[in-house]
Amino acid sequence: MVTLTTASGDLEVIPEIFNDYMIEETSELSAFAASGVLVPMTELELGKKAGKLVHMPFWQDLAGDDQILDTGTDIDVAIFTSKEDQAVLHGRALAYGATDLVEALAGDDPIKSLAYLYAAKWARMWQKLAICTLNGAMAVVADNISDISELSGAAAVWDSDAFVDANQKMGDRKDQLVAVAMHSATESLIAKQDGIDTIRDSEGKILYTAYQGKRIIVDDGMPVSNGVYTTYLFGMGAMGYQEGAPKVASEVYRNPLTNGGQESLISRRLFVMHPRGIKWDPASGVPAKDAPTNAEMADSGNWTRAYESQNIRIVQFKHRLAAA
Repeated sequence: MVTLTTASGDLEVIPEIFNDYMIEETSELSAFAASGVLVPMTELELGKKAGKLVHMPFWQDLAGDDQILDTGTDIDVAIFTSKEDQAVLHGRALAYGATDLVEALAGDDPIKSLAYLYAAKWARMWQKLAICTLNGAMAVVADNISDISELSGAAAVWDSDAFVDANQKMGDRKDQLVAVAMHSATESLIAKQDGIDTIRDSEGKILYTAYQGKRIIVDDGMPVSNGVYTTYLFGMGAMGYQEGAPKVASEVYRNPLTNGGQESLISRRLFVMHPRGIKWDPASGVPAKDAPTNAEMADSGNWTRAYESQNIRIVQFKHRLAAA
């Protein structure tokens, strides 16, 4: 929970309207959602079943080759089997006092403006959670990790060839990769290498930037450790999310005694955010609270692989920006 409390001015908030604006704005402001990496998991019906875990059974791909038809030889029947992916239900909240917002909201629709501010904050929190989730989950998908960081000299540094090699971790499915999330320092390096393309609409307005045809997502929350940078490549829909329905999604709370009278707006969300094909499979005692923390999501011990590696549309690329 993030909390800022200040003495409040008068601001009327209608929760139902606020919730609708905020949820829509969060998706629009999230770079992961805008790029198509994070997509709704419409198959989930959160709230219909009790529990902190979300079970997602799936059919395994068909293995083996076709068989030769031959008189007197029976056709062997392979077993079509299912397995299960599993996600965890997140419960998070934001709470802010309204006074600091009153001047900024003057002359505009306060509900839309306040919803935008909360949505922007939620989008940043989503992105932070997504990165922590990827750091933990991808550690158990060794086939989808390209790590050049321990190579000698310039071989450890990002360049176009190394990026092509990272794509190759997906084999003949590499054309499914559509986006790349990187630290701003990595973006600066590839800009110096003249590798960034600017994608514009028919009127010349900038839509986004791309590298080797993949939409760039820049976030300084991307892992950096001892000069080693972690970048992620994604296929469309590599991560899924779905909103749940808290009993009270938002409300205004007034305490007449605090600071001589104080009002706060609380926003609660229940949701799933999950890398498809990597199972949330924690040890006993995790999460320690009713919902997991970012640190627990980043712990590789809480994950196991469910899909075949090439069906997991994510590649982790570890590299340096300068020779060690």
